[in-house]
Amino acid sequence: MNGKIDPPVHTTRDSPIQGISGAEWAARRELAALYRAMHRYGMTDLIYNHITARVPGEPDQILINPYGLMYHEVTASCLYKIRLNGEVLYRPEEEYGLNPAGYVIHTAVHSARHDVLCVLHTHSRAGTAVSAMEGGLRPLSQQSAYFHGRLAYHDFQGPEISLEQQQGLIDDLGQHNAAILRNHGLLVCGRTVAEAFFNIYWLESACKVQVDALACGRDKLIEFGEKEAKATRDALGVQKIRGDREWAAVLRDLDRIDPSYRN
Repeated sequence: MNGKIDPPVHTTRDSPIQGISGAEWAARRELAALYRAMHRYGMTDLIYNHITARVPGEPDQILINPYGLMYHEVTASCLYKIRLNGEVLYRPEEEYGLNPAGYVIHTAVHSARHDVLCVLHTHSRAGTAVSAMEGGLRPLSQQSAYFHGRLAYHDFQGPEISLEQQQGLIDDLGQHNAAILRNHGLLVCGRTVAEAFFNIYWLESACKVQVDALACGRDKLIEFGEKEAKATRDALGVQKIRGDREWAAVLRDLDRIDPSYRN
């Protein structure tokens, strides 16, 4: 094969941004890829919503998107770097600022959950629809079985833009890696970017199935029980951290379509 081959997204070559390490540059590329994947799979809401990832080796620092870019515009170099206390360590050239809700939600979770590398929040149509349903996510599909018994719920109190709202979110999320924010949307965490993508993709899929199934009428639905839920979790829990295989395929797809997220 002739021609230059760009290194995989996870490599740690030198960063083109002065003062940013190769490890951080790799993290930036992977987070930018996640933004592009969310656009590709229809889990976006114009310029709203946010995804964060910790800076390698810096537990009190995270990367987050500028408030004003569409997800398909996000690149590795345009991400803000901030401390959990709000101090801005790297500001891209674009003067878009930061989404207040993004800061409140993500710094809360990252501060309380030291096991979490990536936090992802959506306002998708299906996810928001299920967030408004009495009973929340119902046991209707293999996707929902994966979250059965390990899904948090957080009641709606208006937009999450006040620091006083952080503790309630932290308490409700607990040690779960997925949550339904009532009348609002979805929130997932991951020990890796790959796991965060897997969690949101499966949770969103479960919500889509539920919305479609309910169109048939509640009296026509078949729900599974605890035995089936456990069997599903056991089968899918063979891998210690889910999503690596799926995420690798998504990255190949993104690189075929538009690798500009790497810039």
